[in-house]
Amino acid sequence: MSAMHIVVGSGTVGTHLAKRLGETGESVLLLSRTNNRTELKNVKRIQADAASFSSLITAAPQADYIYNCVNPPYNKWEELWPPINQALIELAKKTGAVLVTCSNLYGYGPHNGVLTEDLPLNATWKNGRVRADMWLKLKELHDAGEIRASEVRGSDYIAASDQSRMGDRVVPQLKEGKGVQLLGELDKLHTWTDPEDVANLMMVVAKEEVAWGKPWHVPSNDPMTQRHVIRDIALELGVKDPKVSPVPAFVAKVLGLVNPVIRELSHTEYQFNEPFIMSDEKARKTFGLKPKPWQTVIKDLVDQYKIAN
Repeated sequence: MSAMHIVVGSGTVGTHLAKRLGETGESVLLLSRTNNRTELKNVKRIQADAASFSSLITAAPQADYIYNCVNPPYNKWEELWPPINQALIELAKKTGAVLVTCSNLYGYGPHNGVLTEDLPLNATWKNGRVRADMWLKLKELHDAGEIRASEVRGSDYIAASDQSRMGDRVVPQLKEGKGVQLLGELDKLHTWTDPEDVANLMMVVAKEEVAWGKPWHVPSNDPMTQRHVIRDIALELGVKDPKVSPVPAFVAKVLGLVNPVIRELSHTEYQFNEPFIMSDEKARKTFGLKPKPWQTVIKDLVDQYKIAN
């Protein structure tokens, strides 16, 4: 009998994941609050509220695997994430499904060294603490035998999105021959993750019992500086000598006074003002996974903007 996969959230990762799962021929429901009409093979779209257990269980009364790919507004995580996490926990309890959460590296907080999954979740700022507490709750319930859960953690995404540092605020500017300004230092090494690699790992850890009850870092390419990434995007676009500069600190501070998203991002300055490197050795060795080749990552990013135009 075909397994039932429930993907909650139709953003970049959720859409990639639903598409990949649909290609396996198993049953896939993609739940989201918005009615996105993009058709995906073997994927049924249903409107549902991720923060409401009643809404979720009505949309998905049966499930073998649940994937939390929800992405609430960045400046409202403290308000919106706890009820979403709780509703998905209740859905996992009711259906007996494995719950896999798409997360990030915020929970660790600042760390002087390479990030590995065995580090404590020492974040103190609001959004970092939200992500840390979500996993700690899932881990507690998993260890108590009440649910089966795991978490997938990626670094900053290379994606065609207004939420990616290398997305909407970069590629269109470079295409038009304009300069690019970025938050943080330009020449510090940083790990970048492709959303398709996130989806691939989520598919694997859902079905592998050895993965349950643990966090896993997404296989990602070797760390690169922001300047290096801009250079590679420009090369793919055929743009010579791209102009890139850091946003002046006083400008970022002023913007933070009027823009709540930038204000929250100020708490992640440590990720770009010093090397920020994630180890993915655990997932590579355990599951034999490798990241999408870097040249393909950049080509796929640029192609998304070519298609849009």
